[in-house]
Amino acid sequence: MKFLCLAFGDEDGWNLLSDDEKTDVLAQDEFIRDGGATVVAVRPQVTSVRHWGNDFEVKDGPHQSGLPLAGFYIIEAERLETVIDLVANTPCARAGGVIEVHPF
Repeated sequence: MKFLCLAFGDEDGWNLLSDDEKTDVLAQDEFIRDGGATVVAVRPQVTSVRHWGNDFEVKDGPHQSGLPLAGFYIIEAERLETVIDLVANTPCARAGGVIEVHPF
């Protein structure tokens, strides 16, 4: 099964990590990438588009969360628990953000 993991976080949370913590979480990203997963960081600019009745709402910034989308992973694994173990020590998860895991 494949999992889309959306990483939400911001630079403020990243800056709270020590240099050693930053090294550790970036190493985890590399470990996930070396395992064959797609790992992507994105720019913090985002435009949200939402349909309301006969019109569209367009807004600068994230739609749901107060945190911007910082990146995503596409990970192939047999179990959800495996994916959770992999992403629990990634930059956004450790820096006060959140990772959403969506099976597909």
